[in-house]
Amino acid sequence: MQPSSTTTHCAAQLAELLVAHPRWTVLTGAGISTDSGIPDYRDAAGAWKRPAPVQFQDFMGSAATRQRYWARSLIGWPVFRQARPNAAHEALARLEQAGHVHQLITQNVDGLHQQAGSRMVVDLHGRLDQVVCMGCRALSPRSSYQGALLQANGSWRHRHAPAAPDGDADLHGVDFSTFQVPPCPRCGGILKPDVVFYGENVPRPRVDAALQGLMQSQLLLVVGSSLMVYSGLRFVRAARAQGLPVAAINLGATRADGDFTLKHAGPCAPALAALAQMLAGAPGAVGSLS
Repeated sequence: MQPSSTTTHCAAQLAELLVAHPRWTVLTGAGISTDSGIPDYRDAAGAWKRPAPVQFQDFMGSAATRQRYWARSLIGWPVFRQARPNAAHEALARLEQAGHVHQLITQNVDGLHQQAGSRMVVDLHGRLDQVVCMGCRALSPRSSYQGALLQANGSWRHRHAPAAPDGDADLHGVDFSTFQVPPCPRCGGILKPDVVFYGENVPRPRVDAALQGLMQSQLLLVVGSSLMVYSGLRFVRAARAQGLPVAAINLGATRADGDFTLKHAGPCAPALAALAQMLAGAPGAVGSLS
């Protein structure tokens, strides 16, 4: 599908801003992965589309919460695992290869940027394809834990439910009380996906490294994020404090709409595809906009 004339015009405005500030940090959110079949969290006004995700304190403090989480994850993981990069991920990978993207910070846990070919990626909230023991801190593949969950809960093998944003499923009206949650095989500890839950802090070294990369950039581009949580909003505030321009591509309202130098209120993929065509396409494309 070719970008519309409106999208192309906005992409040209963005391209002019980006060409004038050629070293970028890009911050991506859930909106960039919806075309890959992974639902997002919020509507165009920034409100929750479904019940809020599990809280870290509840997961750690309640066996019933862990039963509910892992039962839903058992159903949702196959859909999440099969997701593939879409045109937005591919465009950002092309822009990185062309030397425009200095750093890509993603709030997503799907690994789709890396699958598309991006290399300078900070997984701000971790990766769902790993499981971590909260006791001994051992890491293991999520795919292996899927096998353990199925072995312990064979009757759940053929259940189906719509996919949810965190690799789980919208499974309602189900009794989770008999669901078995296998412990860490090494120490018997609680196993958790290696992602930052709501109510849990992003590891400080990860934040510091991302902020350092931002300070070495000339512009922040926000793509597909409502910035409703501080873990993403902090980068907009840090960029503004340093006098860096901040551009955005997002379909709905964000918490930082008043801070943007330029915003394209539309889907991510067409705008990024147009940008990549202008800036990472034919020789001379950049020069024609400068």
